[in-house]
Amino acid sequence: MPRQKQLRKVFAPPNFGGFKPYGCTKGCKGSIDLFYEEYEAIKMADYDLLNYEEAAVLMGVSRATFARICESARRKIARALVDGKEIKAVYGNAYLEKEWFFCSDCNARFDIQAEIIENNCPVCRSANINSLNARH
Repeated sequence: MPRQKQLRKVFAPPNFGGFKPYGCTKGCKGSIDLFYEEYEAIKMADYDLLNYEEAAVLMGVSRATFARICESARRKIARALVDGKEIKAVYGNAYLEKEWFFCSDCNARFDIQAEIIENNCPVCRSANINSLNARH
């Protein structure tokens, strides 16, 4: 029986819910789930340009595990681009470093600092906010 996967630390959720291909023909159906930890690994390695050792320490995993997460994310993104599939950001096997929220009215994603008392969206002031930290 395989060992249970350790939760991976994610500093912030993606700023998107997903991506859809533009102008795709009828043969481009389906979607690919990109887990939060895969998004975080791609962000750290390819956007922030951290080496695998530094990024692995920040995510709380081994360097080899970080490399596997990156490889999985890159394959998923490549498959979505080549096959014209939608990419959906899903929670996966991760935990968020701090409490993050989503506004259902304006689709903003934000964290609430401890000193902020009112639980309203900082963009549109709506009280219709939900936690992103709850496992989906």
